[in-house]
Amino acid sequence: MLIGHEGHDEVIGTMGEAPTSMMLVENEADVDRIQVPDESKVAYLTQTTLSVDDANRIIDKIRERFPEVKSPPKGDICYATQNRQEAVRIIADDVQLVLVVGSQNSSNSQRLKEIAIEQGKRAYLIDGVEDINDQWFQSVETLMITAGASAPENLVQDCIEYIREKFGAELESRVIREEKVHFNLPKELKALL
Repeated sequence: MLIGHEGHDEVIGTMGEAPTSMMLVENEADVDRIQVPDESKVAYLTQTTLSVDDANRIIDKIRERFPEVKSPPKGDICYATQNRQEAVRIIADDVQLVLVVGSQNSSNSQRLKEIAIEQGKRAYLIDGVEDINDQWFQSVETLMITAGASAPENLVQDCIEYIREKFGAELESRVIREEKVHFNLPKELKALL
């Protein structure tokens, strides 16, 4: 089973690796519809950019239905996605507006916007500074800017700079969780150094 969103690039690619032996699970109801010949031979994976909360609800349902299900050796959800979702939940209480820098077709960017709205905040998903509407800032004293996991840092910085220049905003950076993940260079690249 692949827990994810139909049409997402990662889901399309993963499903393409084993199209006849993999089922897409988008929600808890999908779990009830799964038919397999041997319930002891099932496993699940998750799209890496899912909401941790949504994925966990589906995983709980899968484990309830298939007690012998095999799970990935480690969490499939991207640490950056999880940390950013947590930050929106925590910081949204202190702001009137949330801007999410990211692509309109980015699952994790969409989820950041949804989480802000669930927290009762006005939230907009923007591709970059060109999407900012100055009307959004009326009656706003404090706003949060966050970004999807794959949003280029320069787009985020451009948005911050625009708001600083246009509205005289002061920047406060909050660290909710230190990310101490280290990725080693592949040996082919190390050889070039």
